[in-house]
Amino acid sequence: MHTLTDTQRSEYADVWVVAEQRGGRLKSVTHELLGAGRPLADERGGRLWCVILGEGLSALPAECFARGADAVLLVDDPALAHVTDETHAAALARLIEKHKPEIVLCGATAQGRALIPRVAVKANAGLTADCTGLSIEPETGHLLQTRPAFGGNIFATIRCGEYRPQMATVRPRVMAEPPVNGLRTGQVVREELLPAEKHARMRVLEEFIDESEAVKLADASFIVTGGRGLGGKRGFDLLRQFAHAVGGAVGATRAAVDAGWIDYAHQVGQTGQTVQPKVYMACGVSGQIQHLVGMQSSDIIIAVNPDPDAPLMRYADYAIVGDLYEILPAMLRQLREV
Repeated sequence: MHTLTDTQRSEYADVWVVAEQRGGRLKSVTHELLGAGRPLADERGGRLWCVILGEGLSALPAECFARGADAVLLVDDPALAHVTDETHAAALARLIEKHKPEIVLCGATAQGRALIPRVAVKANAGLTADCTGLSIEPETGHLLQTRPAFGGNIFATIRCGEYRPQMATVRPRVMAEPPVNGLRTGQVVREELLPAEKHARMRVLEEFIDESEAVKLADASFIVTGGRGLGGKRGFDLLRQFAHAVGGAVGATRAAVDAGWIDYAHQVGQTGQTVQPKVYMACGVSGQIQHLVGMQSSDIIIAVNPDPDAPLMRYADYAIVGDLYEILPAMLRQLREV
């Protein structure tokens, strides 16, 4: 990597959000990134762009404008119908070189984590992965990128002062989705996929989604999570009853998953899923920072723990001190009487 001069860095402007879509529908992480990118663009005095690559995407620009984008960079080509890292990365890197965005944001999803490092290498740029916070440094205008470090024990703020664009992937569901404003409009810039970019060494033969293994934590408005304090598998039987009664989903801490009490698909935290339900009820969960990273954006947090000094008890909106095997059955009885 070579350091850019001040003059070269000044050529870069605007904030880009690399959209993630499936079947012509934007994923929620794109909405979240548009919400996060809007204040960054405003503070830098630039425009917020949404970059969309795929096939049959003519309806998506209006959705991006309604979520805060000023412009949409659209590449619509049959060769982009399926995400192949090689093709998408080549196109994105070329467009970055052409348009020179100052900041590029992408979701820290399976797709984003595979794609954006390739783009960063091609663009000769740095990349901060798995961010949970973004802001602009007032003195310099540099992007400040906050992420967990050292196993989640601390939060590090990273600055890339010498290279452009400044690139970051952002954890899903740590940023709030912006409100929809259907009156907003913007500019659509169409770009073509170059012939050389269409000839990737890999192609997708078949695509399918295994819904049977999907635990809908991301979409749940109420999550009841169990930790080490459950004492064993039987505790999750009680949590499943409670989740069924409130129409919610069951989550778990890493300790409970590592103990073999429940599948990894239920894990919430730095090494699991990030969730943002209306109500998050943690039972027997101490509340270490690795877990807080995954649920701290919940609207209401309820903690049930016999230890009043457990970290999560101080963090919760409602802290219930007591034995969860007495408290949850009592709450279930009340729910069934309603």
